[in-house]
Amino acid sequence: MGGDVSKAALADLDAGEARGRIARGETSSVELVEACLARIEERDPAVRAWAHLDPAYALAQAEMRDRQRGTGRPLGPLHGVPVGLKDVIDAAGLPCENGTVLDSGRRPQEDSTVAARLRAAGAVILGKTVTTELAVYSPGPTANPHDTGRTPGGSSSGSAAAVAARMVPLAVGTQTNGSVIRPASFCGVYGYKPGRGMISRRGVLVQSPLLDAIGVFARSGADCALIADALAGYDPGDRGTRLEAFPALARTEAARPPVRPLLAFVKSPVWDQVEPGTAEAFAELCAELGGDVAEVGLPPAFADAHRLHGALMLADIARNYARYTERGADSLSARLRGMIEEGRAVRAVDYAAAIEAIESLNAALEAIFDRFDAILTPAAAGEAPVGLGSTGSPAFCTIWTFCGVPALTLPLLVGPAGLPLGVQLVGRRGQDGRLLRTARWLVGRLAGAAPAVPEERPEGVAR
Repeated sequence: MGGDVSKAALADLDAGEARGRIARGETSSVELVEACLARIEERDPAVRAWAHLDPAYALAQAEMRDRQRGTGRPLGPLHGVPVGLKDVIDAAGLPCENGTVLDSGRRPQEDSTVAARLRAAGAVILGKTVTTELAVYSPGPTANPHDTGRTPGGSSSGSAAAVAARMVPLAVGTQTNGSVIRPASFCGVYGYKPGRGMISRRGVLVQSPLLDAIGVFARSGADCALIADALAGYDPGDRGTRLEAFPALARTEAARPPVRPLLAFVKSPVWDQVEPGTAEAFAELCAELGGDVAEVGLPPAFADAHRLHGALMLADIARNYARYTERGADSLSARLRGMIEEGRAVRAVDYAAAIEAIESLNAALEAIFDRFDAILTPAAAGEAPVGLGSTGSPAFCTIWTFCGVPALTLPLLVGPAGLPLGVQLVGRRGQDGRLLRTARWLVGRLAGAAPAVPEERPEGVAR
């Protein structure tokens, strides 16, 4: 097997390409997993993206997938494709230590819904990727694959770095503030945080029930849609999921937009934190897009969104991480202990006000999405910061996480140091497919290869 692709080059395949080759018998899952393991052996000593890796466990899954293919039965959408899983997501047979010594040796006996759906889709769970401490701010050992003296971002640091270093074509992470969008930007990969309620969090470390989201990392928007389709859907084990039909993201992502998309360039209330190189890059991007983008200001109510998000997140951290302080507060970082103390001081009235504000802010966003197909905004203030002592600021993600709208990082720009600068697209609630479709159009538009679409919106047809 292997066809016209060398064994070493198998690790460079996108997930969709790899799945197609496996389905056609041109490559085996074992060959693909072996190529990924070889790439990990080559690159991970410097990048340190993996928290737990058992080659025999991974290869046994791949062998099973190859046997299944030999039966002639229908194959799942991820058949034989390896996936990295952030080490806050339970998978039976693998450790899940949540980035803290207080969970050292923890080995769950049941799959999370995410792990179960990956297996049902035919994926190979390659291993567990590094997370920051309890998916908050204190970094793990992972370095940025583009410059190992810089942070990969967090908290889904290992997942982003593993995809960027081409150790695995797909990885899963979580986001409560900016933990998918930011590391995707710093590492130069696609990062997709679906809208609230799309993917179950059963069996995942609980930080803030209203804010926590499952996200994915890939090398293309099509691959983001491919894995998200496999993960999405109602789960009675997670009351935050929506009881509705599956979204068919991959089909929508690949479709031609019915009208020429229009983007809203939003600086947001934290524009004073943006680095000069990022401001210049986005000015050039908007100039390149011309009439396909217009600058839009957010209503004044959004100026308070970061404080409201903080009140909600910190209070929830204080509540949900109380068991860790009881078991061994001295084993927690000073920063996390400080956040827990802050959370304990949040007043009930402020917590309730934060929850109530989500709907009013979303109502204001609806007015923007009545005219625009997506919001265009930075994924982070700039390139990955130098040093591994911090994961960088999530400020450019906070509003969109708080509102629960879908967001996507596109690795389209380069900063002054030659490192990736992510472009964040934000979509309307419940329209993740449209967001992914608009992202495909944007990539093609900038490459001069966007599909032909009507220049104007036909009368009576909404965007």
